[in-house]
Amino acid sequence: MNRRPAARMRGNVTGLQLADPVTADEQRFWINTVSLDHVDAAIEGGFAQADHGANKRLRQPRRGDEMIFYSPRTELRGGEPVRRFTALATITGNEPYQAHVTDDFHPWRLAVQFHPCRRIEAKQLIDRLSFITDPAHWGLPFRRGLFAIPRSDYETISILMTAC
Repeated sequence: MNRRPAARMRGNVTGLQLADPVTADEQRFWINTVSLDHVDAAIEGGFAQADHGANKRLRQPRRGDEMIFYSPRTELRGGEPVRRFTALATITGNEPYQAHVTDDFHPWRLAVQFHPCRRIEAKQLIDRLSFITDPAHWGLPFRRGLFAIPRSDYETISILMTAC
């Protein structure tokens, strides 16, 4: 089967993102920046949601990819600072679906299977994660919302989240 390569992002020394080709069958790893209250709702519902319910970037993860949720705050509009990795999931859906939350809000979601884990401080890992290129502004990469990370960064985070 001849598949068009997808794009994978990697950082360079200036902090810009460059695209690397990857085969469509290669497992990828993601960070999804989501407020803690929304992570808790997603865990209860078995879904991932990104970019306030938009579907553009949510179409990038594929079935079998792994996702780590990072929560900057307890609530979307305010709340207390959290700054933790708060959930781990495997993508189980083939494509995003549109949910009916209210008459005015129909967010796009992707089916996932959440895994038992503990919530860990992100700041303790800033010197060990390649996607954080400026330790003084370590929170900046998370403002992208949903973004791909290298397997090594995924493993660094997930090992700590699943340690007893």
